[in-house]
Amino acid sequence: MADPLPDATLDQLFRGARTRNAWLKKTVPETLIRAVYDLAKMGPTSANCSPARFLFVTSKKAKARLAHHLLGSNVAKTQAAPWTVIIATDMQFYEKMPELFPHNPGTRDWFSDAEAAKEHGMRNGSLQGAYLMLAARALGLDCGPMSGFDAAGVDREFFAHEEGEMQHWKSNFLCNIGFGSEEGVFPRLPRLSFEDACRIA
Repeated sequence: MADPLPDATLDQLFRGARTRNAWLKKTVPETLIRAVYDLAKMGPTSANCSPARFLFVTSKKAKARLAHHLLGSNVAKTQAAPWTVIIATDMQFYEKMPELFPHNPGTRDWFSDAEAAKEHGMRNGSLQGAYLMLAARALGLDCGPMSGFDAAGVDREFFAHEEGEMQHWKSNFLCNIGFGSEEGVFPRLPRLSFEDACRIA
């Protein structure tokens, strides 16, 4: 049995972690971004289907392309962030099932129904997006998740005209990653109590 994590770690991951709207001018190396993914990919998904795909946007050219599809204040905060991740779902994720679930060669056929594949893909891809945020926080980075963007526009801009697997990627949400500034951090908003949000059967 593993021991509970210390309070300082829980604070870093949850209680003290905040959505960041401004960023320090501090470089985040690609090696650290790769480490974030290598940690996040270990999170569980249904039958290890791992449908999430991540486009890490960091160049000025790519940021400018992304900015056209952002809403309101998301433009400035994204331009200032060292990295912005487009968390997407590969709508044909099941093609990787023989590699990811090799002990059951028939697993790919579980997702032969398009609606079942879409449901599993979006559910598990969203999970993986959350794992990515926790991995980033665990490695000392801050996150600014966003849903204020034109998803269809982002898909056309970054995925539709690509060759190969990226044609089947569909954006889910965005997340800025870097070393966050205290500027623009809102006061902690209320959360629902156990009694309001939970039931025991």
